[in-house]
Amino acid sequence: MEFGLSFDKILLIGVVAALLIGPEKLPRYAELLGAFVRRSREFLQGAQARVKEEMGDGFEDVDWRKLDPRQYDPRRIIREALIEEPTPVVAATAARAGAARPAAAPSRPDVRRRFSAAEPPPFDPEAT
Repeated sequence: MEFGLSFDKILLIGVVAALLIGPEKLPRYAELLGAFVRRSREFLQGAQARVKEEMGDGFEDVDWRKLDPRQYDPRRIIREALIEEPTPVVAATAARAGAARPAAAPSRPDVRRRFSAAEPPPFDPEAT
């Protein structure tokens, strides 16, 4: 991982920390920092081992770059969704059900349709 810290930035932070802490307390704080880094490394290695254990054998085959949420651009996703041609729901449902009757023409929203046993309302099996 790259956090954008270069060696000169880390050195500058170390010099400022040494000046603020002082020469008496500096060895103790350096020891605490080292212990913190060791515990953090052990924690991360343990977490990685647990994830590998729970994911099983296919863990190494996962392409983690494809799952990175930073790669998704909402503008591109919306643009692609608007460009796609919508599939007619009634025709797709009738084709899936193997219905012999033709799909009903869409009615105007202000006209109330009445359905009967001969002509039931449209049904979308994917919506249930």
